[in-house]
Amino acid sequence: MDKQPTLFSATSAGGGPLAHRIRPERLEEFLGQSQLLGPDQPLRQAIERGAVNSMVFWGPPGCGKTTLARLISRHTDKAFELFSAVTEGVPRVREILREARERRELSGRGTILFCDEIHRFNKAQQDAFLPAVEEGVITLIGATTENPSFELNSALLSRLQVFVLEPLEDEDIRSLARKGWQRLAGESGAGPQAPQLDDAGTALIAAYAEGDARRALNYCEALWEHAQASGIGGGATLDTEAIARVLQRKLARYDKSGEEHYNLISALHKAVRGSDVEGALYWLARMLAGGEDPAYLLRRIVRMATEDIGLADPRALSIALAAREAYHFLGTPEGELAIAEAVVYLASAPKSNGVYGAWQLAREAAAEYPAEPVPLHLRNAPTRLMSELGYGKAYRYDHNEDGYAA
Repeated sequence: MDKQPTLFSATSAGGGPLAHRIRPERLEEFLGQSQLLGPDQPLRQAIERGAVNSMVFWGPPGCGKTTLARLISRHTDKAFELFSAVTEGVPRVREILREARERRELSGRGTILFCDEIHRFNKAQQDAFLPAVEEGVITLIGATTENPSFELNSALLSRLQVFVLEPLEDEDIRSLARKGWQRLAGESGAGPQAPQLDDAGTALIAAYAEGDARRALNYCEALWEHAQASGIGGGATLDTEAIARVLQRKLARYDKSGEEHYNLISALHKAVRGSDVEGALYWLARMLAGGEDPAYLLRRIVRMATEDIGLADPRALSIALAAREAYHFLGTPEGELAIAEAVVYLASAPKSNGVYGAWQLAREAAAEYPAEPVPLHLRNAPTRLMSELGYGKAYRYDHNEDGYAA
């Protein structure tokens, strides 16, 4: 008897991950980034004219940076050279540049050098791109998940146009999941007997993927393999409980040393300053779940106590310092409750930046007038000569002046 032709190894049918197998071939198939690729947007118009300059795509994983670079190459009829700053080095850059020069001289055809993870090159290594970019030997398209203003050297950054790519919208992810599932079903040859993914399933994938197209397609492959292993076929629909079990939990999008680190600590500080207790706890939990060093958070919490609360509630500083001691004593996870307690107290406390503002003004005055002499009446006179010179003369002792002396 023939085996039931429903659940076959579709993941290997086309070779490579699903995300590569369904990569769009035309600009019209590209999902998301309408702020860059809408009909009236400059990048879309430049691509359609076939005249694009060197640029850098800054955005989170799975937002389409590599795919968009490939599409630009296709639309501008330029050779596409893929380079990874993670696995390759400057010698490979020089080799690509030499080939690009030869290509331009022999055929007149330009070259797009796509540098993935360009921030992984240090700032000295990035100089390897400069001459070729200036001469027009290549069109450099860099891709980075980190803030270019921090990660690219100023000479290179000044020659690149920065385009910010956003996480995909839920509807785009749902559409992509449907397309990916259809591809898996088609590759399996199962036809109507293939397991089905309904709207609830694609919505759950979108919720778990959090705007990451690659993650969504990886989820589709994982679910397909689960359906195979579980014998789900005959056109049966995967239920959401099974999907949730396969996908398990969402991973925090967090980089302890990159842009998201600064975004989240900024959100936490502003939530405390704005007396938003729930928001402050949420951002704190996000950072701890992402692996942030509690010692760093505690230092920032102490700063919040002095900068934003100050003398409006002097106990805030004591609470923050006590949280630091409690965490050092208890460790993780018990000590995290002390951090949360401090954050709640600070967010709930009255706010004043009076000391912070006064200290800023004092520092500015000290910088502007760094050598002003101390008035004679405020100086001590430990010797007769100093007394004769007027040190301490006419000083009025505040305690004899009802606590105030002009």
